[in-house]
Amino acid sequence: MATKNFYNLLVLLILTASCQKKESQFFVIQGEAQGSTYSIKYIASEELVSKAQIDSLLLAFDMSLSTYRSDSKISQLNAGDSTIIVDDMFVETFNASNLIYKETNGLFDPTIGVLVNAYGFGPNNERKELNQLQIDSLLNYVGFDKVKLNSNQTISKLHKSTYFDFNAIAQGYSVDVVIDFFKSKGIENAIVEIGGELFALGKNTIDDKNWIVGIDDPLQSKNERELIATVKLENLGMATSGNYRKVITDTISGEKFVHTINPKSGKPQKSNVLSATVLTSTCKMADGYATAFMVMSLEQSKEFIKQHPDLYVMIMYADENNIMQRFTSENFNQLLNE
Repeated sequence: MATKNFYNLLVLLILTASCQKKESQFFVIQGEAQGSTYSIKYIASEELVSKAQIDSLLLAFDMSLSTYRSDSKISQLNAGDSTIIVDDMFVETFNASNLIYKETNGLFDPTIGVLVNAYGFGPNNERKELNQLQIDSLLNYVGFDKVKLNSNQTISKLHKSTYFDFNAIAQGYSVDVVIDFFKSKGIENAIVEIGGELFALGKNTIDDKNWIVGIDDPLQSKNERELIATVKLENLGMATSGNYRKVITDTISGEKFVHTINPKSGKPQKSNVLSATVLTSTCKMADGYATAFMVMSLEQSKEFIKQHPDLYVMIMYADENNIMQRFTSENFNQLLNE
């Protein structure tokens, strides 16, 4: 009987030891994607996601939405193939873009691609000076109300030359795609950053605090890394738009400004808004709204933000004395890491 009890106790000890939960730790994945880099940190007791899986996921994303790949679905659509059946990632991006297009009265418009290319900011990178006649001609092809997502997941375009360019929202959405993949693996705490856009899932449970993220100074030089603020994030996507390190200084007045193409006028719009940082429930929407704020005037942005309390916003701008100032929504201040 004593021997039997001993073996029962031994089996119990082995089972108890084997069932003890492994200690959580950080897992880090880094790589290159979308002409930039990505950096991922997640918390788990064992490796649940590999770099190969992330690279495969981002490749599938590029095959759907990258204008820099001639074999992607978006490139085939832009080339005039109306038979292409788009995938769920394209559909999600299309619908999100359509929502922001309507909310901003067309100031956010992914069909601006013909102008982006004409000015030399697209894949061909051939800079041109356009006259008014050329601009007016290209504007005929611009307008998200001139394209339609059909029930069979094909795309109809009023004009064959209309060119989709989702770069103002796609990178943010690629972050959401990775986050959704992490959730499917049971990961509850992670931070995913791709090309500067990011999402903070859950918390940094290792250090028992929120994820802390820095926001760059838009006036810093290429070799600098100056932060103007740090924020505490939990279950929020964050995106910043602005011509970082590409701020133009007028040689006569010394005025600082950026050039952003206005889809209404078709012209680069001189603006004193230097950068816009937006946080909200998804990174794709943060990315899209941040882009829209670069086209809006500061006053337009302030009014828009009042009507969208779900957005946490910081806008950097140059005042009448050419001094950089900061506008923040009330809720944004709650995120600041003091």
